[in-house]
Amino acid sequence: MFQEIIRIFKDKDLRNKILFVLFVLVVYRLAANIPIPGVDTSRVAEFFNSDQLFGLLNMFSGGGLKNISIVMLGVGPYITASIIMQLLMMIFPRLEQMYKEEGEAGQQKFNMITRYLTVPLAAIQTLGMIALLRSNHVLGHLTIYNYIVIVIIATAGTIFLMWLGELITEKGIGNGVSILIFAGIVIALPTTIKQIIATWDPTYALTYLGFLILTIITVAAIVVINEATRNIPITFARRIRGAQTGAPGSVESQLPLKVNQAGVIPIIFAMSIMLFPGMISNLLAKSHNPLVAEIAGKVADLFANQWFYGIVYFILVVAFTFFYTAVTFDPKTVAENLQRQGGFIANIRPGEPTVEYLNYLINRITLSGAIFLGFIAVLPFIVQAFTGNNNLTIGGTGILIVVAVVIEMIKQIEAQLVMRDYDRL
Repeated sequence: MFQEIIRIFKDKDLRNKILFVLFVLVVYRLAANIPIPGVDTSRVAEFFNSDQLFGLLNMFSGGGLKNISIVMLGVGPYITASIIMQLLMMIFPRLEQMYKEEGEAGQQKFNMITRYLTVPLAAIQTLGMIALLRSNHVLGHLTIYNYIVIVIIATAGTIFLMWLGELITEKGIGNGVSILIFAGIVIALPTTIKQIIATWDPTYALTYLGFLILTIITVAAIVVINEATRNIPITFARRIRGAQTGAPGSVESQLPLKVNQAGVIPIIFAMSIMLFPGMISNLLAKSHNPLVAEIAGKVADLFANQWFYGIVYFILVVAFTFFYTAVTFDPKTVAENLQRQGGFIANIRPGEPTVEYLNYLINRITLSGAIFLGFIAVLPFIVQAFTGNNNLTIGGTGILIVVAVVIEMIKQIEAQLVMRDYDRL
C-alpha cells in the first residue's frame, strides 16, 4: 500500500492532479463556511440539528445549508436537472438519439442543456428554502433586496460548485460531483464521533461493539456488491493468430455485467425526490388556508413516520436502479455490436434472441443489486429501531457514496499508473 502511495507521488503529473483535487476540495469547504450576509447562522444550525429530514438535506448539500453559506444548495439543483434530463430522454427520442448516437458532441450538447436547466432550478429551490425557513421562524423579515441577493448568491454558488465538479472530472481522478458530495459527508465524521463519545454509556458496551461489527460488515458488503460482475462467455467467429482456446477459427472472450450497474446514482436520485414532499408540506403547513394547512400537516406527519419514509425510500431506490440501468445499458445496442463484430453467446442465436437473453440476465442481476441498494438506504432506520440511539445510526447512504467514490478514485489512479508504466516500455 505504502509503495503504491510512493509511486503515485513520484509521478509528477499524477501528483499534481491529486494536489489540484485536494485544493479544489479545500476551496469548496471554505465556500461552505462563508455565510450569506444578513442571516443568523446559529438559529439555522439549531433548526437543522433538530429535524432529521433537513439534516439529510444538509448532508446532501455538503453542510453548506446548515451554515446558510454561499453554496447552501450544494450540487442538488444540478442533480435534479440531471434527473429531469434523464426522464426527458426516455420521453423524447430526439434527446436519446443526440446523447447516444452523436458521440461526444451530442453528449456535450446534452450536458450543456443540463447546465442551463440548473440555473432556474437553483433559483426556485432557493426561494422555496427561504420561504420554508421563514415559515419555521428561522429567518426574520426579508426585503425584496434581501431576496434578490440571496437568490443570486445561492444560484451562483451552485454554478460555482458545478464548475468545480467538472474541473475535478477533467483530471481523471473520479466523478467531480460525487467527490464533492463525498467531501461533504466525510467532513461530518468528526462531529459524529464526538457525539458518540459525548453520549458514551458503559452499559451499552455490547451495543457499541455490535454497531462497530455491523459497520465493518456493511462496508465489506458494499465493496463486494460494487465489484461483483456476471461474466457472459462470448465467442468471436474470427481467427486470431496465437489463440490457444476455443474452436478453430474462433476466440473466447467475456461480457461483464455488473451487479450494481447504476452505482450510487439511484440513492442520490431517490434522496432528491424524497426531500421535496417533506419540504413542500412543511412550507404549506403555515398556510392561511385551513384546508391546505391541514392536508400539508398530514403529509408532513406521514413523511415524519419512519416506517412510511423507509418503505417509500426503499421502493424509489429499487425503481431508480432499474431506470438508470435501462438508460445506461441497452441490450439491443450490445447485441447489434456483437453481431457486427462476429460475436455470439453460446447456444443463443444472434439478433433478437440475444436481446431477449441479455434483457433476462440484466433484469435478474439488477433485481439483486436494487434490493441491496434499497436495504443500504434504509439501514439507518433499521439500526435506530434496534438500538434506540439516534447517534448510533449507520448512514447507509453516506457509507455507500463514500465507499463507491473511494473505489472509483482508486481504480482511476491505478489505471493512470498502468498507462504511465505502459508508456515507459
